Amino acid sequence: MTPDLELVCVRPDESFTAWSHGYPYRTVRWHFHPEYEIQLITATSGKFFVGDYIGDFEPGNLVMSGPNLPHNWVSKIPDNQPVAQRCLVLQFSSEFIANAIAVFPEMHNVATLLSQSCSGLLFTAAAGDAAKPLMLELIDARGFRRIQLFLSLLELLTADIGRKQLTSAGYAPDPLNYMSLKINLAILYIGQKLSTELRESDLATLTSQSVSSFSRAFRKHTGLPFVVYVNQLRIKKSCELLTNGALSITDICYQVGFNNLSNFNRQFLAQKGMSPSKFRLYDEMKIAYPTQSDEDLTDPLAAACNAISHMEE
Repeated sequence: MTPDLELVCVRPDESFTAWSHGYPYRTVRWHFHPEYEIQLITATSGKFFVGDYIGDFEPGNLVMSGPNLPHNWVSKIPDNQPVAQRCLVLQFSSEFIANAIAVFPEMHNVATLLSQSCSGLLFTAAAGDAAKPLMLELIDARGFRRIQLFLSLLELLTADIGRKQLTSAGYAPDPLNYMSLKINLAILYIGQKLSTELRESDLATLTSQSVSSFSRAFRKHTGLPFVVYVNQLRIKKSCELLTNGALSITDICYQVGFNNLSNFNRQFLAQKGMSPSKFRLYDEMKIAYPTQSDEDLTDPLAAACNAISHMEE
């Protein structure tokens, strides 16, 4: 099967992205992306696929995949019960890591790790156990602490002499062939044109399909209806801009592709559980108090959000 393209978004004020997701989830499918990825399974067991490799996984499974290497983890869940957190994920670009190695000669050993990851790397259970607290903290870490954790994780992976390469010697990913798939062209187009008006009919024309055929194919490959997928990307992009602080909320609304502020606010609330104003305030408080947990920030945040609510009214 031809893998699906995944769009990886890195915030403009960060060098890499660290996040987690549950199961099932829209990215849980046979897919690829140009970025390096480190993934740690925290719950469930099942089969995982990396290039032409097939293996069993369980919690603690730690794998690094290089650029454009197709991969997927399929969990076996009794009674199809959803899982809140299935894995921890870290993704970074080739340009970022190449620049880091060029600036810091001490990182030269990482080059071997990167080269081997193009065939997929499975790390030892001990490395998986040691990586878990680092990756958990990375999800919410800010500033210099993110860099410290990232370098500690790379040091851990580089030092794991028990790691093994997964794909066969003759296997090589073929991103040009992957991008010939119509749905991948559509996803790439959406990522490039997110700030403009996007119509399902235009994407159907781009991929030489009827609207109904495109709609079925899009939902099959992304797990989401077209409008929902686009709105999720737009809200994710708006979060990046809100944390930057340079643009007003109204400017952000139009820059990410929404055509009116009320719809933007409604979509943001539905996805994030708070208004854009409250999200920006929460982010600013986490920067101001980087050592505080979310629970510690609850009371001052609630008071500030209450004040904002009155202003919004």
